[in-house]
Amino acid sequence: IQMAENGEKERIKWTTTIIISSSLKNCEIATALENQSHKVRYSDTLESGSIVFSLSGVAFLLMDAKECITSAEEIFLPKIEKFISIHKNSFLVLSAPLHGPEERKLMFRIQQRFLGSNLRILPVHNTVNAINLMCTVARTTSKPNIDSICYRMITTKAYIIEQSPVWKTLQKLKLSTDSISPNKYG
Repeated sequence: IQMAENGEKERIKWTTTIIISSSLKNCEIATALENQSHKVRYSDTLESGSIVFSLSGVAFLLMDAKECITSAEEIFLPKIEKFISIHKNSFLVLSAPLHGPEERKLMFRIQQRFLGSNLRILPVHNTVNAINLMCTVARTTSKPNIDSICYRMITTKAYIIEQSPVWKTLQKLKLSTDSISPNKYG
């Protein structure tokens, strides 16, 4: 975000390089990402349904919830397993117009199966929703943004420590317990 001449904030257009599985070449999601001025490259070596934001180091596997529900677990679970074994920061983008009881049960089974892994599940309803979520994750984990977020967190922590009455009280309590500590006279 930057200040415009009239004093209002305006969004800076964020673009990055995206590697998309060739299986998604004619899909609406690939076209929409290209239309946002991202540098899109297609790869035959990526897992079918994968999208990788290379500069951010995040990867997304697109799956349709209904297809997963109607197919056997032996079909989609190995695909997810292979995906998370390749990509460190992996997200499963599970698409359904409505995430009802069947879809929630599917997400629960996937979460149980991959508990403790690096997989995160993003339920989405449509292409626009999927693109917004993927771009938000990729943008916030990209180098300049993550540095800015870390800096703001450190600054905020320092401010809280310096200004918070709770911290001041805790410091006084610590000082008073230090003065009666048996090790002080040890």
